[in-house]
Amino acid sequence: MLLKDKKALIFGVANERSIAYGISKIFKEQGAKLAFSYLGEALKKRVEPISEQLGGDFIFPCDVSKDEDILAAKEIVVEKWGNFDILVHSVAFAQREDLQGRFIETSRKGFQIALDISAYSLVKLCQDFEELLNPGGSVLTMTYYGSEKAVPNYNVMGVAKAALEASVRYLAVDLGAKNIRINAISAGPIKSLAASGISGFKTILKTIEEKAPLGRNITQEDVAKTALYLASDLSSGVTGEVIFVDAGYNILGL
Repeated sequence: MLLKDKKALIFGVANERSIAYGISKIFKEQGAKLAFSYLGEALKKRVEPISEQLGGDFIFPCDVSKDEDILAAKEIVVEKWGNFDILVHSVAFAQREDLQGRFIETSRKGFQIALDISAYSLVKLCQDFEELLNPGGSVLTMTYYGSEKAVPNYNVMGVAKAALEASVRYLAVDLGAKNIRINAISAGPIKSLAASGISGFKTILKTIEEKAPLGRNITQEDVAKTALYLASDLSSGVTGEVIFVDAGYNILGL
C-alpha cells in the first residue's frame, strides 16, 4: 500500500460528491489514517458519518478564515497525532453574486472573501502546521483552469485560483528546505456542492464532453488517483507544480 501508516489531514470534505471525499477514500484504501475538518454544526452532521464510513481517527472544527480556529485545530492534531504526513486543502468560497454576470462588478468585500478563503487559507495552514509535517510529507490543493483563462461566470474565483497557484510555487521553496512537497491539482469540472454555485455549470460540463481529447468529463476517481500519486513517494521529486486532470481540455487552442 502506497500510504501505509501515513496520517492525512483533510480540509474541505462537504459530502460524498466532493473531490476531497474521493481523495480521502483512495487514501484510506492505500493504508492512510484520516482526520477531517468541518465548518459549523451543519457541516459537522455531514462530515461525521463520512469519517465513520472511512474509518477516520477524528474530526475537528475549523473555519479557515479565522486564525484562532486554525491554531485550535493545530492543538487538536498535536493531541491526537503529534505529527502527520499529508495535508489536503480542498477549500474555496466566493459569494454567489460574484459567480455570475460581469467580473468588473466584483465588490471589494467579495474580492477579499474569495482571496482569503480560497488562497490565503492555504498559506496560513502551511504556516501553522509546518512544524507538524514530517519530512517527506506532501501538501495538496485544488485549482481550476479558470486561473489561466477567462471562464464565463468563474470571475473572482479565477483570480483567487491564480493567487492559489502562485502561492503553491512560493510555498514549495519554503517547504522544500524541510523536504516537504506541495502541489496543486487542476481538476476539470465535477458535479459537486462547490460547483453548484457557478452559473451555467451544465454548459461547461457539456462543452468539456464535446471538446476534450478524451471525449468525456472527469470523475472523482480520476482526481483521487492523481492525488494518491502526489501524496506518495511515487512523486518524491515533484513540487510546486500544477497538474491537470481534465481529460486533456487545457491543451486545446479552441
